[in-house]
Amino acid sequence: KDVHLKTGGIIPPVAQKLHRENIEEVISQAIERSKVSSSELTAIATTVKPGLALSLGVGLEYSLKLVAQFKKPFIPIHHMEAHALMIRMINPVTFPFLVLLVSGGHSILALARGVTDFQLLGQSLDEAPGDTLDKIARRLSLIKHPQCGTMSGGQAIEHLAKEGNRLMFELKLPMSQNLDCNFSFAGLRNQVNQIISKKEKEEGIQNGQILSCAADIAASAQHTIAVHVAKRTHRAIMFCKMSGLLPDKDSALVVSGGVASNQYIRKVLQVVANATKSSLLCPPPHLCTDNGVMIAWNGIERLSVGQGILHNTEGIQYEPKAPLGSNISEQVKNAAIKLPRLKFTV
Repeated sequence: KDVHLKTGGIIPPVAQKLHRENIEEVISQAIERSKVSSSELTAIATTVKPGLALSLGVGLEYSLKLVAQFKKPFIPIHHMEAHALMIRMINPVTFPFLVLLVSGGHSILALARGVTDFQLLGQSLDEAPGDTLDKIARRLSLIKHPQCGTMSGGQAIEHLAKEGNRLMFELKLPMSQNLDCNFSFAGLRNQVNQIISKKEKEEGIQNGQILSCAADIAASAQHTIAVHVAKRTHRAIMFCKMSGLLPDKDSALVVSGGVASNQYIRKVLQVVANATKSSLLCPPPHLCTDNGVMIAWNGIERLSVGQGILHNTEGIQYEPKAPLGSNISEQVKNAAIKLPRLKFTV
């Protein structure tokens, strides 16, 4: 984390180097602490898609060595499926349920119908919300802020926003005329950048110095991102219920990924959950961000249904880009569902 803070985000070659330097020790420690010997392992599960190519390569190469050494089956894992199913390790959520995956690399709405059965309802058309928050934090130079120096960009925005007034700046909600479940965050970031540039001129400060209104900008940006995500999620729930894909009552909305740790965004999503008679379920913050536990759990889920277990790893490759399930986003768009008005005051 300290290295990525200094570089202002994740730089793929740096991440690869850190993976190479630490993977053997991390796995050795995990096996030692678990008190499970290599002979007791049932299988080896590893992320193979999607993600940073350089990092995926390190993990796959090392895993295949272990597969050969311990003579165990191999379970290739889809990173986003692992996020989606993580909740089932701590809460017996039954299929089907709606899942919102929001992170630094993804923004996805999907219907989880089974361990390996997903239907994609919508996704980001440009960048991910975590990436947007990080970039806004960098533009605001929050790493130099006395309260935010040890925080990631997203954490800094959330922390500073508590002191800000979101009404000080009016940001246009993305894609308000598009009656689908896709997301867009790049235009919002451009709006924020224009406000920052204008305020820097007004306050007579240079790029790299902290604006007096930084907290207000953080609050406004965070609120607009939260409402955009919430509205797309609201439409996804309505579509699934109208189409008979989710039950009318007692349906579950599972939110995971790094951005799901943001408590303000959770509160805004709770408004949608209440309005649609859904249960909002989130893994604890340490299981929302990328972690090895979710990969192991996904391996267990696949073992339990006997799907995706390989006894021959010949030809197995990592995939930096990989869709989640079958894409039914056109059906959502064609339904053109108009949303009832909700008050997102949290």
